Amino acid sequence: MIMANISSMNGFLLMGFSDIWELQILHALLFLLVYLLTLTGNLIIIIITTLDQHLQAPMYYFLKHLSLLDVCFISVTVPQSIDNSLMNDGSMSQDQCILQVFIFTSLAWAEVAILTVMSYDRYAAICFPLHYEVIMNPRKCQWAVRAVWLSGSICGILYTTTTFSITFCKAKIIHQFFCDVPQLLKLSCSNDYLGVIGVSGFISVMAFMCFTSIVLSYIHIFSTVLRIPSDEGRSKAFSTCLPHLFVVSFYLSMAAFAFLKPTSDSPTAFDLIISMFYTVIPPMINPIIYGLRNEAMKEACRKLLLGGQFTKKTPYLSCCF
Repeated sequence: MIMANISSMNGFLLMGFSDIWELQILHALLFLLVYLLTLTGNLIIIIITTLDQHLQAPMYYFLKHLSLLDVCFISVTVPQSIDNSLMNDGSMSQDQCILQVFIFTSLAWAEVAILTVMSYDRYAAICFPLHYEVIMNPRKCQWAVRAVWLSGSICGILYTTTTFSITFCKAKIIHQFFCDVPQLLKLSCSNDYLGVIGVSGFISVMAFMCFTSIVLSYIHIFSTVLRIPSDEGRSKAFSTCLPHLFVVSFYLSMAAFAFLKPTSDSPTAFDLIISMFYTVIPPMINPIIYGLRNEAMKEACRKLLLGGQFTKKTPYLSCCF
């Protein structure tokens, strides 16, 4: 790793996982495998939810956008990390770091927002089945997705503007495989990072509100499901809700733990692993969870992989992508 003139460099130095060349190659290969699996799984979901007429309901429409977010989310950090490992050079210009922080924080918030929308969709479908198509009509679904992407952009702008308004006066070493905001704040030697803390507090309150909304939605969902007389009906309802609940719990718990715990002056492998659990793992497991738990998704995957023909799309949400 190039260590000379770190304090005077214009950009930053990402320390990554190891200084040992063999371990860097291993890291690059593992990340490449995870990246290819993630792209494959999420692109399959995007394709089949676009082409298959049986997958045009709002649930699959939101799942399609979750997969699109996952593809973008993992592409922000992993390819750069692979390149740094293969080139044995963790340097990153300030412009690259600014762009990465903006896209990363935008997509991170958009993931929280789309998961919240998906929980409301399940709540409407299970608790108000007779009014579901009115509650979640195509126009409302379009506006919900637009709000997700717009809120993510606003979050990214606020976070990036306040983060890079601070003065970096310490050695610009980031003990991560990407430009991590908590690590950037450690490079400040004054109190001008208080703006970032204010923005973080505001976003944390909004995230807590989203989490509360998700919890309330599932309280109503489970109380409704338990009143369903048939075992088959309960099983079908749980099969659509439990995967989403698992994804929400996993993503929010890992992200909260990573951002709320104090940053150490001597980062460990544990810190890097935790960061992987909210940056790399969720985009990879989302297609697996939704694909393996949903019969309609599995059937559409078989059609795609075996060269089957998709019939013409129904008009319900075909115009909303």
